[in-house]
Amino acid sequence: MDDELLELQRQFEFAQQVKSSVRLSDRNVVELVQKLQELGVIDFDLLHTVTGKEYITQEQLRNEITREISKLGRVSVIDLADTIGVDLYHVEKQAQDVVLNDPGLMLVQGEIISQSYWDSIAEEINERLQECSQIAVAELAGQLQVGSELVQSVLEPRLGTLVKARLEGGQLYTPAYVERVTAMVRGASRGIFVPSNLSGLWAPLQQLVQEMNGASGVAVENSFFQSIFNRLLKEEEMLGSLRAGTHWTPSAFAIAQKECVDSSFSQNSYISYESMQKLGISQAVQFLQSRYPDGTPLAAVFIHSSMIEMLDSATEDAIEQNSWIDSLSVLPSSFTSQDANKMLLLCPSVQSALKAEKALILGESYVLSSGFVKGIYDQIEKEAEAFSIQASTASLIDPSSKSSESTESVPANTDKGSKKKKGKSVSTKAATVETVPDDEEDARPKSKRNQKKGRDSSSSQKLDSKAGGKKESVKAQENNNIIPPDEWVMKKIVDSVPEFEDDGTENPDSILKHLADHMKPMLINSLKERRKKIFTENADRMRRLIDDLQKKLDESFLNMQLYEKALELFEDDQSTSVVLHRHLLRTTAATITDTLLHGLDIHNKLKNGTEVGESKTQDQVLLDSSERTALAKNLNGSLSKKAFALVEALEGKRVDTFMITFRDLAEESGLVLKKLDKKLERTLLHSYRKDLISQVSTESDPVALLAKVVSLLFIKIHNKALQAPGRAIAAAISHLKDKLDESAYKTLTDYQTATVTLLALMSASSGEEHDCSADRILTKREFLESQMPLLRTLVLGDSQPQQP
Repeated sequence: MDDELLELQRQFEFAQQVKSSVRLSDRNVVELVQKLQELGVIDFDLLHTVTGKEYITQEQLRNEITREISKLGRVSVIDLADTIGVDLYHVEKQAQDVVLNDPGLMLVQGEIISQSYWDSIAEEINERLQECSQIAVAELAGQLQVGSELVQSVLEPRLGTLVKARLEGGQLYTPAYVERVTAMVRGASRGIFVPSNLSGLWAPLQQLVQEMNGASGVAVENSFFQSIFNRLLKEEEMLGSLRAGTHWTPSAFAIAQKECVDSSFSQNSYISYESMQKLGISQAVQFLQSRYPDGTPLAAVFIHSSMIEMLDSATEDAIEQNSWIDSLSVLPSSFTSQDANKMLLLCPSVQSALKAEKALILGESYVLSSGFVKGIYDQIEKEAEAFSIQASTASLIDPSSKSSESTESVPANTDKGSKKKKGKSVSTKAATVETVPDDEEDARPKSKRNQKKGRDSSSSQKLDSKAGGKKESVKAQENNNIIPPDEWVMKKIVDSVPEFEDDGTENPDSILKHLADHMKPMLINSLKERRKKIFTENADRMRRLIDDLQKKLDESFLNMQLYEKALELFEDDQSTSVVLHRHLLRTTAATITDTLLHGLDIHNKLKNGTEVGESKTQDQVLLDSSERTALAKNLNGSLSKKAFALVEALEGKRVDTFMITFRDLAEESGLVLKKLDKKLERTLLHSYRKDLISQVSTESDPVALLAKVVSLLFIKIHNKALQAPGRAIAAAISHLKDKLDESAYKTLTDYQTATVTLLALMSASSGEEHDCSADRILTKREFLESQMPLLRTLVLGDSQPQQP
């Protein structure tokens, strides 16, 4: 076989040396190779070199790549393409196949690296570690121009073999360096006697290691110290407990902590959570419950059962003595009101007393016997009823004093500075003479109705519905007026128990405040029940009040309409018309206005449950302007507005305006006002005339007789009921001039002149005994008295006035 091989080599060498007789071009060679591939003679892939003048097989390419890796250990794919002279695409493809088939190779960031390369790098790192004790993996990665993760993954399997070091937190440390740092961690940890955060311990250790390594040393990560600490703790070289990885509690501190808790709890029978926090125990309740199963946790303290027994004894004595106790006063200052309340609920005596309703707890810490509270409440309840009555009647107008003032006698001869008469006087004089001021006008005689006709029986119900339509806010305000305020209740409690005043009324946690809050709803319910009873009692009175008011207004308003018709006779005399209008407004109109306003006010109070004396609903009412305004203000809604309009019209100068506003208010109130028809007018005039004839026949005062005679003449002549003040008598007589004969007219004018003279003398008289005007007054009065029969004959005697 060797001889044959040698022969073949010689023939091949000869063939290579022989020069061809025919030379092929590059194009011919390429075409020839393509033809051989088409014929299947060449059945494998051929790759072109970058020059295009050579062919190379894929197997040869892989062999050359493997040879370069074996020679260099770390080679770039790009460098392989340049070295071999094949396109980068084919080199990358074949390099991937080479790495895939050889587990000792790795392709990283375009570079093929063998394990032998990493072994040599590991040996170099180990040599450097012996010099500097520690190296950062990031530093090595930067020098090798690879990632830190790759370096770390390569070094980990070689630690302890090729690399005599410890990898921790991205740092390589020699065993000697680790032992040195371990000794530092052990010493620093054993020097701690109170709970500490290990993060604060590693900072000075880092500084110490940095000084030990010098300026070229690398900073040590906290994780390195922590791992050493965890190892030492696991090996029980340090005693204590580690919580959340960084909170270290030495066993010496835990022992001292438990001894302190035991001492405090055994001496005081309680311990506060605040003191537990100071001892470094965060979960105090769990700690104490596990250590003292018989104890009771409260809001701020943990107590022994003996504390409950002590409080139970104190509260039991207070309940039996029908007294009260503040449980905080018998407990230490560290106890809160919540603690006291929970303890009270655990006391057997308190539990039984609460169940039997013999005691109650106020403000969490105050225990009061039911008898003690009832004694205070009974006394305050009586005073609260008095307060409610006083509050409900405060706005009620008492007309009795005004009636007495108004009915006092006023001299008829005063000209200036005289007091005003309010409303209708008791006298039935029809009018006074001219010299009497407007404000001293006598009231007119009333016409009497023969028989009142039936009226709408639903007027009372209508008034109730109107008054009941008020707003809820008004109701609430009225209810609040009769409910004693908190300050009043607390004052009455202090009056009953003076010792409560020591806590003060401003302290929201005082027993005074809590007891007042407890009694206030009871007082409100009591007053509401009482008011409900008053409502029931007032229902009948309200019906009677409306009936009486309707009766009074029926007669008075018909008279007002009758008197209004007489004003039409003086529409041409403006000055006299103004006087007559104002006179009628200040007399009859004022009376019916006061009656209506007072009746509505009383009805409103009765409906709201206010107690009103029986006499106040029956007395004659005489009001001034301010009182009428106050009554109008007390009404509700549209009633108040219409009442204000009525008061304003009463102060005006026109009777017709007053009549409109009066009708509006009466209609709003549900009252029915009768309209004066012809039949009623004749009936009233007949009654009024009969009354005047009776008064003229019996009148003995010569001054008062003149006004009644003039009124009677107007009825006979004009069929009108005239209400004239003294100032308008002269104008009224002048209005009769064309209706009387000369002698009758002369009798009237002479009598009126003599009356004016008499009143002037009486006004100028000083009243002294030797006053010279007394004789003249007597003479003039005698003259008038002598003329009285002649004056009466004008309306009663044979001399009859001429009819138009």
